[in-house]
Amino acid sequence: QSLSNGCKTVRLADVTRTMMLQGPYGGLDKDKPLIRLPFTHFAVGTVLLALTGLLACLALSLLYHFEESTYTHCHVPNYLPSISASISLVPERYIWRCCIGLHSAPRYLVALAYFSFYWGRFARRRLELLLSGLALLCGLAENTGLLLLTYVASTETYSVHKNGFIVFIASSQLHMLITCWLWQVIKRHCIHPEEVTSYRWKLRIFMFNISCCIAAAYFFIRHNKYCESGIYTLFALCEYMVVLSNMAFHMTAFLDFGSKEVMVATRPEDKRY
Repeated sequence: QSLSNGCKTVRLADVTRTMMLQGPYGGLDKDKPLIRLPFTHFAVGTVLLALTGLLACLALSLLYHFEESTYTHCHVPNYLPSISASISLVPERYIWRCCIGLHSAPRYLVALAYFSFYWGRFARRRLELLLSGLALLCGLAENTGLLLLTYVASTETYSVHKNGFIVFIASSQLHMLITCWLWQVIKRHCIHPEEVTSYRWKLRIFMFNISCCIAAAYFFIRHNKYCESGIYTLFALCEYMVVLSNMAFHMTAFLDFGSKEVMVATRPEDKRY
């Protein structure tokens, strides 16, 4: 499949996935699509899985586990649960694990699709190629960190949950920074309006995300040091904004690959028996 970028046509090998299947789905001599899904639907569905899981967990925590989810170590008033607290309860824990588990495979696929796109665009630019590889590693690490903090609750093994959260946040920030850098280069060499729009949204969301991260860290440290009423609530609110802006950043794939399709198809057999 080819990707038209307004300046040239580049090869995008990983957006369209081909699976080797046997059976009555197609003949041996030609490809036959099994599933064809617009990338816009693919991107929206992936983000909605995580968003639905988050909103469901927060709503259930507030409605049915308010005291338990808003508990603080210094017993000061708190009105919102942290994400870690809400996803460690039952049934919230299982809803979150189900949604993130389903959403993780498409996230790995999108990370590979972006790497293939960058590789075609920056074939003769060594620095951008290195950054593309680093962006891929950060994308994979971010998704892996999210899976780790999801499947190991803070009430089970706190140190593992905390390390998963650190990997998720650190790799997420670095991934967004590198992505903004790469898209700045793309914008500088192309005048395609969708690419310019994509870069601007990426930059705005990244700046908002990092501002929320700094605010969340400030409120968390202040809460642990002074134990003031409502400060942990502000931390939880900033934490929500960090996660929601992270989702929005990944949603910009809607602009980058909007005209493409994700396809599952059979392939001709190399040999007949």
